[in-house]
Amino acid sequence: MSIKPHYRLYACFFLFSLITGAMYSRLPDIQLALQVNEAQLGQVLIGGAIGSLISLTLCGPIIERLGARTTAYITLIGSIFCYCSVAFITWAPLAFFALFLSGILVGGLEVNLNVQIGRQEAIQGRSMMSRAHGFWSLGFFVTSLVAAGIRQAAISAQWHLGGAFVVVTIASIIAVSGIEETPAPPSAASEEKPPLFAFPTIALIPLCLIGLVAFLIEGAGVDWSAIYMRDAFHADPFIGGLGLSFFAFIMAAGRLYLGPVIDRLSPRLVVGALLAVSVVGLCAVWLAPHPYVALVGFALLGGGCSAIYPVVVSAAAQRTDRSSAANVAAVAQISFVVFFLAPPMLGFIAHSYGIRQSYLFCLPLVILSLFAIRALPSRGKAPTPGQALPEPLTPNG
Repeated sequence: MSIKPHYRLYACFFLFSLITGAMYSRLPDIQLALQVNEAQLGQVLIGGAIGSLISLTLCGPIIERLGARTTAYITLIGSIFCYCSVAFITWAPLAFFALFLSGILVGGLEVNLNVQIGRQEAIQGRSMMSRAHGFWSLGFFVTSLVAAGIRQAAISAQWHLGGAFVVVTIASIIAVSGIEETPAPPSAASEEKPPLFAFPTIALIPLCLIGLVAFLIEGAGVDWSAIYMRDAFHADPFIGGLGLSFFAFIMAAGRLYLGPVIDRLSPRLVVGALLAVSVVGLCAVWLAPHPYVALVGFALLGGGCSAIYPVVVSAAAQRTDRSSAANVAAVAQISFVVFFLAPPMLGFIAHSYGIRQSYLFCLPLVILSLFAIRALPSRGKAPTPGQALPEPLTPNG
């Protein structure tokens, strides 16, 4: 089957997000099956973050040894299996282990796909990473919308994720079968590799703050929207699932189409506008008197966090105080601390003070990050042929 190399990589992002979104859309059912409260569910979900953090730090040499196609087979199909298995588990520690193992595989998948896309950018001389991550968000939207209907039809999580496993695994084998190793640009061999852990400089702290806020908003929307709609409004499964669907749809649109806007306008202006949209979205979810108001709030949150992190990483890469690799690594790893802590932290707040208050908790950090946007450049910088900016290795595409 003749498919362009970057289309196969886009397909991997899309297919992986189909299973990820299906699993997260069934979190209310998984919570009931595990018989855990919100705080305990957050502790289960942290397994994926721990696995991803370990994998992102250590998997580089393994991927180089295995090659792009073998790595894609192992990590994509393996992570699909692990996510689907959670629907069949009724013991919280075992669910934690399944998510931990999925995190290990997802970290390798992210590194592999990001490296291949980055090399394709260098060869073709145009930006492709934002669109690739947009396909992840698009898949998340499609699967969460379908899942809302499936839950409304009272189809069990086991049948839902079991069927999804079969369909997505077959599609993944087809997509991965034609992946070929993209050669690295000639300058790549001489570039400095990022350290295992890079501490941020004082000048980099504002960018780290903005980056971690983007992860915090995304976690609040992806991890907890379905449970919020159930607990705050006792919404029907279809309406409850629309919170995640709206979030993913607007996030996908932002990732797919905001690139030219950022290039045309100031990245500082665009990120400031997105953070302001996030503030409105958080207030709407926190104070929502009706489910439809909350749905609008989740849509605003998806748009608000859509393009922030890639812009932040690009700004870190363009700094000249030290190597681009070290600055990008610092922003990514500091942001991962929040990704690591967000599920149990928001779950604890939801369990102790109510699910609405967990969204109120996010508000001060978002407002504070508005004062940090002066660290962003006033103009964008497009990649040139043969040179691609370092990219974030995100846990969620």
